[in-house]
Amino acid sequence: MKNTLNLDILAQEFEECQEVLAAIGDKTRQSIIITLISAGCEGMRVGEITKKTHLSRPAVSHHLKILKDAKVVNLTRQGTMNYYFLDPTQSTIHLIKSLTEHIEEYMTDYWDVPNKT
Repeated sequence: MKNTLNLDILAQEFEECQEVLAAIGDKTRQSIIITLISAGCEGMRVGEITKKTHLSRPAVSHHLKILKDAKVVNLTRQGTMNYYFLDPTQSTIHLIKSLTEHIEEYMTDYWDVPNKT
């Protein structure tokens, strides 16, 4: 018997992912994410991100706010210094993985496409 995913659940997952999808859909924010990945768990300050991405400080701050609001990027404060980082245990990125897995599952079951893995 086929394992079919309820479309209502899939629609709900899309809704839950809207903010993170919008946040990571921008090329500038993708560049910031890649820069933060390279920093590892230590994170980076806005000035460091500015140097590595060649963006203005206000632009980096604006995009970091969007990523932070979408819970893609986290912030830690050490005294007066703010460090931005990606935390795989707290980031909303995992929502996208689940969504794409469920889309693939639904398509495979519905269209009877052989598994290509």
